[in-house]
Amino acid sequence: MKARIALNGAEVRVDLAHPVSLALTLDFNGPQPRHFGVPRATSRPFEAPGFAGAVASGASCNCEVITLIPHCQGTHTECVGHLTREKLDAYRVVPAGLVPALLLSVTPEAAMRSGESTAPAPVSGDLFISARAIGHAWPAGAPFAARALVIRTLPNTADKAARDYTLASPPYLSREAAQLLVSRGILHLIVDVPSLDRTHDEGRLTAHRVFFGLPPGSTQLSAAARAEATITEFAFVPDELPDGAYLLQLQAPALAGDAVPSRPLLYPLLPPASP
Repeated sequence: MKARIALNGAEVRVDLAHPVSLALTLDFNGPQPRHFGVPRATSRPFEAPGFAGAVASGASCNCEVITLIPHCQGTHTECVGHLTREKLDAYRVVPAGLVPALLLSVTPEAAMRSGESTAPAPVSGDLFISARAIGHAWPAGAPFAARALVIRTLPNTADKAARDYTLASPPYLSREAAQLLVSRGILHLIVDVPSLDRTHDEGRLTAHRVFFGLPPGSTQLSAAARAEATITEFAFVPDELPDGAYLLQLQAPALAGDAVPSRPLLYPLLPPASP
């Protein structure tokens, strides 16, 4: 289904019938993406007296108990409630409808040579998704002011779908990169790394705090200047999607919690209609 949509005073055409999912499939019986050394996500039949929860075992239907940690096992969307004493459910912050978005590809650079910063200071071997790299990759001539940004890190290898980051320090955003996104009005950020910040960063979460507008050390929801912002981590962007402008639909279940499994969908724009 093709549609014309007005965004920020500009009209774009989009095919609503063919979105591209950026969500990783969480396979309970196969390799899984994992971060921070957490155990595997699991699924098992629910059992009760006289009921086995699996048709293969003679039950009338399948009924499974699923155990997972959204922050560490697959594509998830989180809100500033990740950092505050007060509860805030991520699904309540997820935008309704379609959001003007940009996709860009970035090659992380050596943090120690980047001239950019974070807290605590980066160590040898760390890789930044830097403000400089984001600025160089930012697509020119977008038909609208983007409110969402999707960052694909290079190289974009297929093993990201089930990569175990436990023994590695994946690339993360510099302070300046997060500040750049805020200055450009990005409210919804999607990345293909497990976290915006370094795996072990003394609990500082510098890029998270900059993006949510939460001062260092603060745990008060009322102190967050951008409480309507969301961060989606552990996504995957297929190679066939070129950098440029898209529409984003961020799907999330109505589950209470500061992070929930999610399914970001990108809708490619169509060429302008002939007069």
